[in-house]
Amino acid sequence: MTTEGDPGEIAFADEASSRGSSDKMTKGQIRGSSLLLTGRLISLGVNTLAQILIARYLSQSAFGAFAYALSLVTLGETIVTLGLDRGLGRFVALYDERGDVSRVLGTLAMVIGTVLSVGLALILVVVGLQELLTGAVVSDPQAAALLTILIILAPIQAADNLFGGALAVFARARSIFVRKYLVGPALRLAVVILLITAGAGVTFLAIGYVISGLLGVGLYAVLLWQVLRQRGLLSDVDWRAIRIPAREILSFTIPLITTDLVYVALHSVDAIILGHYWDTTAVAEYRVIQPLVNLNQIVYSSFTLLFMPAATRLFARNDTTGVAHLYWKTAIWMAILSFPIFAMTTSLAGPVTVALYEERYADSAVYLAILSFAAYMNVALGFNGLTLRVYGLVRFSVAVNLIAAVTTVVLDLLLIPAYGALGASVATALGLIAFNFLKQAGLRLGTGISVFDRAYVGVYATILVAVVVLAIVQFLIRPGLILSVVLAGIASAAVLAANRRQLDVATTFPEILRLPFARRILGA
Repeated sequence: MTTEGDPGEIAFADEASSRGSSDKMTKGQIRGSSLLLTGRLISLGVNTLAQILIARYLSQSAFGAFAYALSLVTLGETIVTLGLDRGLGRFVALYDERGDVSRVLGTLAMVIGTVLSVGLALILVVVGLQELLTGAVVSDPQAAALLTILIILAPIQAADNLFGGALAVFARARSIFVRKYLVGPALRLAVVILLITAGAGVTFLAIGYVISGLLGVGLYAVLLWQVLRQRGLLSDVDWRAIRIPAREILSFTIPLITTDLVYVALHSVDAIILGHYWDTTAVAEYRVIQPLVNLNQIVYSSFTLLFMPAATRLFARNDTTGVAHLYWKTAIWMAILSFPIFAMTTSLAGPVTVALYEERYADSAVYLAILSFAAYMNVALGFNGLTLRVYGLVRFSVAVNLIAAVTTVVLDLLLIPAYGALGASVATALGLIAFNFLKQAGLRLGTGISVFDRAYVGVYATILVAVVVLAIVQFLIRPGLILSVVLAGIASAAVLAANRRQLDVATTFPEILRLPFARRILGA
């Protein structure tokens, strides 16, 4: 005999099923992101090596001109993208979850076609107005000449990000790993090695960067085409029936161009203003440590690609609890995994900078410590901005973006003329910290996700204690580089051990349990 289930039991079963689904997606996202993290480590290691070789090989003036031109390329990339990269992952994942193939393909066609078209127009404008730009926009003639070459990278890098975001929607972590973190960095390192071997100049370097970028985008295009064919999205397609949801996408993405404005304000405007009021040598001293600052973002960047599609699918299922669980679980993983780099680039900023870039860049250590502190705060607070976008809170995001961008630029204009690279570091750090506090407040107001999850108080408390202890040790005894590295490693291991149960490593990566003593170490 069958009986109807009790409504309470049915609700409990539905809730358990939903939680199980979100747990599975969270662990899948962390596993895939961890693979990308491995690739990101390799990539940043290779890119940092290339940066060190370039900085040591070129004069400070030539390196500064190259860095200055790349800062303007970043601005051009923002113009080319038109904010479309911010919505690609969300809309493709949303339409794919609904089985709407016509809109999936329409979205890809619209976004990629728009970026390439606007990119071509930007290249023609910069090349055509080269004489006007020299002096009016770019004061250094060498930087202006490099800009006419490197501007080709603007649409190339924009397309590269779009292809990577599209592959992330379909969980092709391995493809992204190979292309983004192995092939791309290897191509640029090869260019640098050829530069030094041939005894060539900075123009050779610029041309090599463009060629390597073109090769990388071509490989990405092939990978995406293969993925779409394997998923059957290109079979039996009536191309006349493809629908391009232009209004829906543009109404979401165009306001989010303000997010790109914040990125430009934090990562490009400071160098541009610094070059205007000071010189390319000051730009070199400020930008040379940027790869080390970026090391603090390595975990964040690796987890970004898969977080957006996973959170969007949970949002499409109306699983707010699942999104909150994904958010905070990802946040503590990023905070703990990023801690060793944070320790190395703050307490060890001085010896690390001199060891890598020689004594002539010793003053850059202070800039490294300041920027690394702000970058780590951005990581430890989690994907607040991405989550706001998943929930479609465009107006709030736009308001926060505008406030942060204006604040950062104003601080740049106030501090850089008087204090140079130090002023740029302080302005950028304050702007980034303010930006994150505003987004964190928006979580509670717009999504219902707590500003801070009490379940993870212990995680952040152990990180704070470890940072304070390292700072005190550095201040009191000033250990050498080797001992400092050892102390940072011990502190990182202590943070990991204290929070192993919160990370739930054993169930996220069950294969680790096969290793000797793994169960005891992980508390499994």
